Amino acid sequence: MGMMKEFKEFAVKGNVVDMAVGIIIGAAFGKIVSSFVGDVIMPPIGVLLGGVDFSNLAIVVKEAVGKTPAVIIGYGKFIQTVIDFTIVAFAIFMAIKAMNALKKKEEEAPKAPPEPPKEEVLLTEIRDLLKERT
Repeated sequence: MGMMKEFKEFAVKGNVVDMAVGIIIGAAFGKIVSSFVGDVIMPPIGVLLGGVDFSNLAIVVKEAVGKTPAVIIGYGKFIQTVIDFTIVAFAIFMAIKAMNALKKKEEEAPKAPPEPPKEEVLLTEIRDLLKERT
């Protein structure tokens, strides 16, 4: 039963839940980025390059024969995937950079000095009272 208890403690920890949420959001973000690259970025790049559609770029290794499909290397899809990755990596970089900037501002913000202990406050008051008497 010790292993089940350990697993339960591990699975219920906040870090695991945070990681699961991050993975789910990351998958959804990946779809958004893929659509952004495929539907917004690649068409203008294709037009600039003379109407090239990257998703259809491929090298035919062996032509189709009868019912056997052709063997192709789809390097256009690879180019699109590399662009997807670059955009996702850049977006994550910018998000982390923004978070680090916020943390740095938080750390640099002047903090009020900690309140002195009660004994010190009392000793200060006694000192001030003694100064007034003399």
